[in-house]
Amino acid sequence: MIDIKNIKAILFDSGRVLNRPRTGHWFMPPNFFEFVDKNKFEDLNIDLVEKAFKKGNEYFHKHPLILTEIEELEHFIEFYSIFAKELPELGISSEYTLELARDTVYNDDKFEFYKDVFQVIPRLSQHYKLGVVSDTWPSLERVFKNAGLREYFSTFVMSSTLGVLKPHELMFNTALSGLNIRPEEAIFIDDNIVNVKAAIKLGMQGIVILRGDELKECTDVICVDDLSELEELLAK
Repeated sequence: MIDIKNIKAILFDSGRVLNRPRTGHWFMPPNFFEFVDKNKFEDLNIDLVEKAFKKGNEYFHKHPLILTEIEELEHFIEFYSIFAKELPELGISSEYTLELARDTVYNDDKFEFYKDVFQVIPRLSQHYKLGVVSDTWPSLERVFKNAGLREYFSTFVMSSTLGVLKPHELMFNTALSGLNIRPEEAIFIDDNIVNVKAAIKLGMQGIVILRGDELKECTDVICVDDLSELEELLAK
């Protein structure tokens, strides 16, 4: 069980916890098929497609520090250029790689927030300090602002502005420092059990959110299906 006696803050991952990609794929923005031939794309072997996305993602791992949306755009232009080069049969032009990058960075509709976020987050903010700790890029903060959610989070830690990914301690410690709290005063929530266990190792309490997915390892960590169940857990 969660011991909420000394809890002052709740830290949330973003992706698959508070929001999800509207298309179902993080690297396929809303207008993806305006710039990529859908028939040709769907005819491709799925393994080749995922290999191309992975190749582009490897570029990000080599360039982890991205501080502004302009820098984010530049990196996504390179990402989609790599993707296009890996799948020449799609015939994606340099003009279209630019448009794909713009859609990925500047289109707020790329993310869809879960409905319970708009209900539960405002209520939790009345009792706890809230924070985001996410492996993401600078544009995420703008999406939160435009959705009317940024005001509820007292700290907003993004991997790209630190140059490291979870479960690196710097991600968690930056959030804790921003809230001026000790690890034992925080709960961390993520859909990735590795990150949750890393937070627990640092002294926080951790919860895995499932959002409909199954997780066999729920025997040694606390799991909830959604934010409503989290709220019920905290109320006990």
